[in-house]
Amino acid sequence: MVQAKTWILTKHFDGFPKGSNFELNVEELSEPKDGEVLLEAIFLSVDPYMRLFSSFRMKEGDVMVGTQVAKVIQSKNPAFPLGSHVVTPCGWRTHSLSDCTNLIPIIPEWPQDISLSLALGTIGMPGLTALYGIEEVLGLKAGETLLVNAAAGAVGSVVGQIAKIMGCKVVGSAGSDAKVAFLKELGFDQAFNYKTVTSLEEALRSASPEGYDCYFENVGGPSSSVAIQQMKDFGRIAVCGSISTYNDTTPQTGPYPHMTMIMKQLKMEGFMQSRWAHKHPESLKRLLGWVKEGKLQCREHITKGFENMPAAFMGMLKGDNIGKAIVAV
Repeated sequence: MVQAKTWILTKHFDGFPKGSNFELNVEELSEPKDGEVLLEAIFLSVDPYMRLFSSFRMKEGDVMVGTQVAKVIQSKNPAFPLGSHVVTPCGWRTHSLSDCTNLIPIIPEWPQDISLSLALGTIGMPGLTALYGIEEVLGLKAGETLLVNAAAGAVGSVVGQIAKIMGCKVVGSAGSDAKVAFLKELGFDQAFNYKTVTSLEEALRSASPEGYDCYFENVGGPSSSVAIQQMKDFGRIAVCGSISTYNDTTPQTGPYPHMTMIMKQLKMEGFMQSRWAHKHPESLKRLLGWVKEGKLQCREHITKGFENMPAAFMGMLKGDNIGKAIVAV
């Protein structure tokens, strides 16, 4: 028998999460049956979508949702041998039994000198979100100008770097001077701290007086309306997040710049990376290739200890992290 630690949601969040919303439990796991494996968490992902899912897809008493890199420590399934590593959406658990239907093996080409934690970041869901947003939704072309908000986060930092690989001008918005410095290290053409500029409209215009062909939207809220005013005619907007609204107790309504969208004939599309799941294997190889070539830099904000999972989650929602937020078990 193996003891598994789990973090459960004791009470739905009312605004910003608090430590009292979570409880650490211990449960006994049985031995795996035929076709099953026993997993031990190595790294756990900390993502904004967890806040959204906790409100709409979870009941009080459920284990918190989330994805992890795990090691197979017992196996009765030849497809997942002892000692192999997988990505699995089994939530905030140190150990779990799996029938293997939701396991994604780490790609065989994974180099030993690259941390498996990147399978939760640049070479995982955030990297895929960045890649598909650029290629499938925006159709970004060489020479175009791209605006990215939350640009120092797990998705935004990859978005900007891929756009630079493609030969585009990239402008990034972030929430601290340290994050702005990080964006400049990554090669962003312009970057600014949206919390300290006197006018977001002026900051956007100064960074790209000619406007923006494409906009990668991670934040939502009133700032999005300001950014949309700076779009060029026939501009394209990819929407994959709205983190500024996740902790609101009252849903935000507008203002929506409908007239601007009409007059400039803009295209806006929401998306999730799962739409292109059939492309994941090849796309992950491309992302890994860019990392190996040094074209993609990977910054991680690592919190040590499973017991610190709620603190890491709340810190991510406050914007404490630069790059991908990870918990190392």
